[in-house]
Amino acid sequence: MIRTAALTKRFGAIVAVDDLDLDVRDGDIYGFLGANGSGKTTTVRMLLGLVLPTSGEIHVLGRPMPHAAAEVLPQVGALVEGPAAYAQLSGRTNLALFDAARGGRAGRRTRSRRVEEALDRVGLGGVDERPVRAYSLGMRQRLGLAAAVMRSPRLLVLDEPTNGLDPQGISEIRTLLRELHAAGTTVLLLSHQLVEVEQLCSRVGVLDRGRLVLQEDLTTISGPTGRVLVRTPEPDRARALLDGQVEDVTGNRLLVRYADPAALNALLVGAGLRVDELAPEHRTLEEAVLAATSAGSDRIERR
Repeated sequence: MIRTAALTKRFGAIVAVDDLDLDVRDGDIYGFLGANGSGKTTTVRMLLGLVLPTSGEIHVLGRPMPHAAAEVLPQVGALVEGPAAYAQLSGRTNLALFDAARGGRAGRRTRSRRVEEALDRVGLGGVDERPVRAYSLGMRQRLGLAAAVMRSPRLLVLDEPTNGLDPQGISEIRTLLRELHAAGTTVLLLSHQLVEVEQLCSRVGVLDRGRLVLQEDLTTISGPTGRVLVRTPEPDRARALLDGQVEDVTGNRLLVRYADPAALNALLVGAGLRVDELAPEHRTLEEAVLAATSAGSDRIERR
């Protein structure tokens, strides 16, 4: 769905994207992560043909970009760097203009229906004719999403789509993305919200100072670490029994390097220890991202 090879973008002496091999597969909900200034938005702008790469290759929907932009972009919905709209016009008028600009087979006769369906999908079906400048941040975000999903795109590229939304709105947008995905839309999601990514995404890529430092299935990232969490009211006895295999003790909580949790439980219980909890430890997405990246790219250290 999206493939890049050695994709690089320089702005003078600054390397914003460095030798990037991105692989977003058909059917993915792909979480694209990285600190501010890591190169995520620059990458997306290159994917959409808004910025030309310095070097490297881009294929979107199996076609080279930006050369095939006229063929590719009508099949792509995007919300990047916040929603764009004519502030003096209503949301409906903005969507109608956007739809007209895209042209294609979906013509004027069905435009009104598409606009109303898009507004309904993002929770703006009851909006009046007030101008967009009177919208709240959350309403503007919903309007941008409506424009992105209006023609049921094959590929949906979203930059922080839940920005400005309340918890109910965030839940509604997650549901919408799941529905679109179930209907066959591949999603590239830029987000700082790791909980959101863990709940939605099947694969994850992490940028750090322009370089892709992690790209993997989320199930692999959050798989067992090889350690077992044990809670027991007798941590000292457990530690003595498991000589050399306990890697951390905090109160009555032990982290034990042990391949077979069931065998570990049998060993502890067989020795007469009470075990209140025993479960394989799983790495969180936050831990994986922190392990793969350096300090935030917008930090300025004192020298």
